Amino acid sequence: MVEMHEMVPGKRFDRYHELGQHAFGEKLGLYIVVPQQLIVEVGGGIVYMVTGGASLKKFHDTVCPSCKKIKLSFFIMIFASAQFVLSHLPSFNSISGVSLVAAVMSFCYSTIAWTASVHKGVQENVQYSKKAKNTTELVFNFFNALGTVAFAYAGHSVVLEIQATIPSTPEKPSKVSMWRGVIVAYIIVALCYWPVAIIGYWIFGNEVNDNILISLEKPSWLIAMANLFVGFHVIGSYQVFTMPVFDMIESVLVKKMNFKPSSLLRFAVRNVYVAFTMFIAITIPFFGGLLGFFGGFAVTPTTYF
Repeated sequence: MVEMHEMVPGKRFDRYHELGQHAFGEKLGLYIVVPQQLIVEVGGGIVYMVTGGASLKKFHDTVCPSCKKIKLSFFIMIFASAQFVLSHLPSFNSISGVSLVAAVMSFCYSTIAWTASVHKGVQENVQYSKKAKNTTELVFNFFNALGTVAFAYAGHSVVLEIQATIPSTPEKPSKVSMWRGVIVAYIIVALCYWPVAIIGYWIFGNEVNDNILISLEKPSWLIAMANLFVGFHVIGSYQVFTMPVFDMIESVLVKKMNFKPSSLLRFAVRNVYVAFTMFIAITIPFFGGLLGFFGGFAVTPTTYF
């Protein structure tokens, strides 16, 4: 996709749907690409809402185990309150600082996760056998795993929008800088995810939690810190996945429905959208299941268009 951003001389495909229209035609491209892209990005936002709320809850329960238990719904609302503020930043360029913090936090909490797992040691009676009791369950678990892996590498849905922010000249096209960034990003992703996946399974076997930090309890201060890092990470991730959605909604309202571009329109659209994803996250707070569903349903098709 990085290569296709400027594959037509004199034209930049700054949005995923523009590339779809070039490939499939003006109308068919929109019908094929936009629904899939929205499912990926809205689904990503919902997953990050659930993840952020769950991490804040784990942080609270770890720091204050004797405190009264608070429902996950309230922590999702606390997480959403940060998104209500950050969602009013105008563009990708304006969230660069938030994205940097998110990337650093990702490396920090994943390092804590696998080092704390090693410190905990292999659990008694750990089992590495399949949990599925029949063929049907085995097949569903297999495809759910593939969907989860696809979701972990779902950045392609916002590649063109990010590349659009990079200056480009005939002497130095944007793909040069973008390729460098993509390679570094995926190396970091691999360094974060692979140790957690391999060591987590080695330590906990088939009983490992969807969020490995939930399986860890000690040292409590370190686990609390890791969960806080996760919260900061998904704050940035939510914004990266959500900016293209804001752009699409606002463009449709202005160009198709003749709304006047204004701060009030932006305020209304973005608040309503954040409230919508918060409501769905509260209604369906299943982290592992959502990863597999959105990964398999929409991330995979949009990868190979």
